[in-house]
Amino acid sequence: MIDLTARPPQLDFFADNESVPVLAALGLGVDSVAMLVELVERGERVDAALFADTGSERPQTYAYLPIFKEWLEKRGVPLIVVKYEPKNFKNYPPYRTLESNCLTNGTLPSKAFGFGSCSSKWKIQPQELWADRWEPARRCWAAGGKVIKLIGYDCSPADQKRYADRAGQDDPKYSYRYPLRELGWKREDCIARIKAAGLPVPVKSACFFCPVSKPHELHDLEKPLLRRIVLMEARAKPRLRDIDGLWRKPVKGLRGATPRPGSMTEYIVEKELLPIEEVEMIVERAPQHLMSFQEAVADIDISQRPELQRWIELFDMTNGSLMQTPNTPNLYSEMVANDEDSPLASQAA
Repeated sequence: MIDLTARPPQLDFFADNESVPVLAALGLGVDSVAMLVELVERGERVDAALFADTGSERPQTYAYLPIFKEWLEKRGVPLIVVKYEPKNFKNYPPYRTLESNCLTNGTLPSKAFGFGSCSSKWKIQPQELWADRWEPARRCWAAGGKVIKLIGYDCSPADQKRYADRAGQDDPKYSYRYPLRELGWKREDCIARIKAAGLPVPVKSACFFCPVSKPHELHDLEKPLLRRIVLMEARAKPRLRDIDGLWRKPVKGLRGATPRPGSMTEYIVEKELLPIEEVEMIVERAPQHLMSFQEAVADIDISQRPELQRWIELFDMTNGSLMQTPNTPNLYSEMVANDEDSPLASQAA
């Protein structure tokens, strides 16, 4: 554990070259928060902290955002929220979140298939697009320099692999620094540093349906989010060939691993996190309701076409039952009007 009373000397992370901008990639988890707390309280220069919002983060992360934003900005560091902005919706309802992206296409996030393009698309790209428009970065690149980008990987085993995958990569625009690794900190050191600053310790930064979630983390989710996990797996099920669900394949529990199925829905049923009748209703009916909504609004001009989030709100409002109405297409059409007489408005009232 680090001794916070015996501070090591300045690490000369960034020197005093004001022409070299310093950006921090902020996930709002333990590591990235501890990294910024330590650097800011050391007096190191950080020009901006970028939080890429997938629109599907855990509720605790959204609750933590204003707390840490206030802490940073009181110390002169702006916290900027960036988002991926989809543009080509074809005939589908517009979507703004990773969850809605998966529901639109009837698939799962790429991590479920062993890839990482969801992070690239929804996390890295919006940060880089913001930096491309940022005048300090533009001046730095025009002068032949590189922007310093801070990454919060620590020295714990889980981050060793992530660091090994990135170490040594040459980027023409960025010079990557890993302050926690240069300090030799592990996760417990990061937690201690956050507590020493008088801040609450954040939860792990991830989408509520992230395939790398641990089984126990599902127990912390509220029922509406559990229903949406069931919905996501049910919507994707017809296209799955080699995996069972968000967790890919079952884990038997050998060598200390926590046993679990490959499907989060199966775990939710097994642990009675939702009533079995409710899960069966969602699996049987919700995907078809969603596709009916897509069909009902497909020919509406994109400027007036209701967004998929409207359908998700209806799903949440009715606990996944979708009102059991036989006139679903008309209901969806009335979403466009958004007046007080629509079934959606009357249900909300």
